[in-house]
Amino acid sequence: MDTQQTSERKKDHIELALISQTLQNDTRFYYEPFLASHPHNNAIPVSNIAGKQCSLPLWVSSMTGGTQQAGIINRNLAKACNEFGMGIGLGSCRIILDSDTYFDDFNIRPILGNDLPLFANLGIAQIEEILESKQTHKIEELVKKLQADGLIVHVNPLQEWLQPEGDIIKNPPIDTIKRLLDIANYKIMVKEVGQGFGPQSLMELIQLPIEAIEFGAFGGTNFATLELHRQNELTKELLQPITYIGHTASEMVDFANQAVQELGAKALCKQLIISGGIKSYLDGYYLMKKSKMNAIYAQASGFLKHATSEYEELQTYCQLQKKGLETCYQYLKIK
Repeated sequence: MDTQQTSERKKDHIELALISQTLQNDTRFYYEPFLASHPHNNAIPVSNIAGKQCSLPLWVSSMTGGTQQAGIINRNLAKACNEFGMGIGLGSCRIILDSDTYFDDFNIRPILGNDLPLFANLGIAQIEEILESKQTHKIEELVKKLQADGLIVHVNPLQEWLQPEGDIIKNPPIDTIKRLLDIANYKIMVKEVGQGFGPQSLMELIQLPIEAIEFGAFGGTNFATLELHRQNELTKELLQPITYIGHTASEMVDFANQAVQELGAKALCKQLIISGGIKSYLDGYYLMKKSKMNAIYAQASGFLKHATSEYEELQTYCQLQKKGLETCYQYLKIK
């Protein structure tokens, strides 16, 4: 090693030592530095979603579409997924159900490639309406033209209820999802959008033959709160408390573990996408390891923050997530 380089590094160590004192300890893990080498190319196990392999157990959670900026974001995200081997869920595709005006904002399969999972997305209120009007061909056409592997159904009653122009959900979402499953010839995922869902809802969902359940847990972007910010001050003040209701990703992993233990062979859904309040790869790794079901983790706002401008910023973000996960799989055991 170059002597000058070594000298500079040691000088850095002296100067940085005083500001590198340990302030807190993450007590979720055992750190085992003697049992593995530095990470290698196969340090992270491959995940399977919708019959396709992902090199990173990291899902790009549904965001948005229908504006010029959203098109840029989706294309950057698709490029990152292609480079790092991640799956992606599109934002609500409602705007392209009946018109192709904004189709290019969602048309990311050519960038993503054919070997990674891509899911379209519609809200439970739209599914309900489509089923009632017997126009289910629209969903099939949506999935087909996007070259998607299936459909995410996002369930968001609290958001719709607080939204000034929100849709009314007429039936229990579980009944609507069952009706859709009866006629669908494509894979279906189900997710919440910021509150998560409790043990009874999760128990019901796990008994359905769906591809995956995405948490959308409390702790990330809270779309009920988002809608309140669009209201007048009195409405915001009086309705704010309901937006504090929800379940964290950690709680929901516990709910799911209990459900699969109780259900046994009746547990037909085998895959979780753990999202909502996942601040880092450490959170994701911990909850994946804690889960008794197959699990990957997801982020939305984390990706969004780095996907709005030059691709290189998003690329660096993904590289660092990968490096962090490689370290986790080599050296960390959960308690």
